[in-house]
Amino acid sequence: MRFDSEARDEATPNGGGARALVIGPYPAQSGAAHQGGAAHARDPSARLAEAVGLAQAIDLDVVEQLALSLNDIRPATFLGKGKVEEIAEIVKAKDVALVSMDCQLSPVQQRNLEKAWDAKVIDRTGLILEIFGERARTKEGALQVELAHLAYQKSRLVRSWTHLERQRGGFGFLGGPGETQIETDRRLIEERMRRIEHDLDKVKRTRALHRKTRRDVPYPVVALVGYTNAGKSTLFNRLTRAEVLAQDMLFATLDPTLRQIKLPHGARVLLSDTVGFISDLPTMLVSAFRATLEEVTLADVVLHIRDVSHEDWEAQAKDVESILDELGLKGDAEGRILEVWNKIDALDPERLSALQAAANGIASPRRPMLVSALTGQGLDELLARIEATLAAGRICFALDLDVADGEGLAWLHAHTEVLEREALPQGGVHLVVRIDPERSDGFARRFPQAEMIRDADASRRRAS
Repeated sequence: MRFDSEARDEATPNGGGARALVIGPYPAQSGAAHQGGAAHARDPSARLAEAVGLAQAIDLDVVEQLALSLNDIRPATFLGKGKVEEIAEIVKAKDVALVSMDCQLSPVQQRNLEKAWDAKVIDRTGLILEIFGERARTKEGALQVELAHLAYQKSRLVRSWTHLERQRGGFGFLGGPGETQIETDRRLIEERMRRIEHDLDKVKRTRALHRKTRRDVPYPVVALVGYTNAGKSTLFNRLTRAEVLAQDMLFATLDPTLRQIKLPHGARVLLSDTVGFISDLPTMLVSAFRATLEEVTLADVVLHIRDVSHEDWEAQAKDVESILDELGLKGDAEGRILEVWNKIDALDPERLSALQAAANGIASPRRPMLVSALTGQGLDELLARIEATLAAGRICFALDLDVADGEGLAWLHAHTEVLEREALPQGGVHLVVRIDPERSDGFARRFPQAEMIRDADASRRRAS
C-alpha cells in the first residue's frame, strides 16, 4: 500500500539534521496533581533534557529548548495566545523547521500550531514513533512499529491530509460513488492494520512454539527491563560477550535479543534484552509490542535495571513498574523481579556509600544489587543472586548412574541442571541435578534410584 507522498511529508518530521525547537510545556506544580501519572512528578529540567535527547535520537539539530509552566491547557493551541506568538518569533529568528512539543497534542492543536508557526510540529508520541521506525531492524520489529504508526496516522488524517478532502467517484474496489478521499485513506489504513495484526499473530504463535521448545530444554529465561538508556544493553554485552548496540542514546536497542550465559555453578540460562521503557510511552506502542514483551511476563527472573546516576531515577522506576503492571506482571510476590542499581561507577564515594546503606536496609529477597555494567563491578554477586533465585523453586536429586548408561546421562544433561558430576571408585558416576517441580514426576519414573536432597546440601557438597 502506498499513500500520497505529500501527505506522508506532512505527517512526519523528516529528521536528518533539520533545525528543531524543543518545547517542554509542563503543568505548574499546583496543577501537577490533577494531571496524574508519574511523569508529572518529574523535575521539569530533567523532563526537558529527556525531550531533547529524544529529538537528537533521530538526528534533529536542536537549536533552542524551552521549558514552559502551564496553569491550564487551551483546546485550540495547547498554549496560550501570548506564548504561541512569542514562540512564532523564535521559530522565525532561529530558522526552525520543526517544533517538538513534549506533550500529547490533539490533531486540531497540531494543525493550529503549524499554521501559527509556519513549521512542522510533532508531539511526544509522534517523535517516539519516529525513533522506533528508524531503529527497528527485524521484520517483527518493523511490523510492530508500522502498526503503531498507522494507528497514530489514522487519528491524524483530518490534520495531515486536508488537501485530499474532496469527493471523487469510485470504482468498485476503491469505494462507492461519493466516497471522500479521506474515507478511502482511512479504509486503506484499517485494511493494512488488519494485515499486520494477522502477521503479528503468526509471530505470536511462533514465539509460543519457541518458548515450548525452550521449556523442553531446562534453560530458564532471565529478562532485562528498565527505563531507556539505563544500561541494559551494556549489561547484556558484559554478561554474554555479545555486541548488541549499546550507546548513550535513548532507545539504542529496539529489537529483542536472546543469548545463553553460564551461571557460577555451571547452569545455563537465556538472557533476554528488551526495548527500553519511557514515561508516557504511547499506548499503541505497548499494544503493538505486546507479543515481544510477553517474553518478560513469562520469564523465570526479571531484572529491573535502574540508572542510579540519573537525577530522576525514582520517577523512572515508577514508569517502568506502571508498564509492567499493564503487562500483567504485578509486584514481586514470587521473588521474580530483582532490582539492579546500575552505573555505580558514575557516583561519587559519598553518594555510593549512601546507596549501599539504603540497599542494605532492604530485607532480602527484595534487596537491590549494586553493579556497574561498564566496569563489571558487582556482576559476580548478581549472577549468584540469579542462580539462588532460580534454585528457590527447584528440586535437587542425587543419584548414581552406570557409566554405560549413556542415554540416561544424555537425558539428564538435556532435561535437568547437572550441578555435580563425580566418578565413583567402583565405576559409574555420582550426579547431583536440579529440576523444575513440574518435571520431577517424569524424572522419578526414569531414575527411581534418585534421592531428593535439599539445595543447601548440594551447595555444601560443592563447597567441600
